[in-house]
Amino acid sequence: MLKQEFNEILDFAVAREQEAVEFYRELQKEAKFSDQKVMLQELEAMEMGHIVVIESIRKGGVKPEDIQRTPNLMISEYLTADPETLDMSYQNILIKAMKREEASFKLYSEMSVKFPDEQISTLFRRLAADEAKHKLIFEKLYDDWMSAGN
Repeated sequence: MLKQEFNEILDFAVAREQEAVEFYRELQKEAKFSDQKVMLQELEAMEMGHIVVIESIRKGGVKPEDIQRTPNLMISEYLTADPETLDMSYQNILIKAMKREEASFKLYSEMSVKFPDEQISTLFRRLAADEAKHKLIFEKLYDDWMSAGN
């Protein structure tokens, strides 16, 4: 794999994370309560942290042992709501976030099998694993919220 290809993939991943940052910034404008804004700011900061992780991959590369397995609670897969039509309740913000992370996970997973180059495949598997971790965070928050009787 050429260094240029590696960097182009990372540029793509950074752009996706930047879109997520903008997504949460836009949602902050719609938030009706200060608690919602605070949570959305935290989500924005988390996405900015993802950019830092990707840039560290750019500097240090990626190895198969860097890929961690993450449990999948499968909550977002069972939710059928269209995230684009949801209001700004806490539950719906979590659904939007879960669905976004799920879509990123699926994209990177699919890309990992489309490239025969082992390094590129490993890179996409690492990016998918990171998205799975992010999805798990939102699934746990959602599960905790639902378990509390909401």
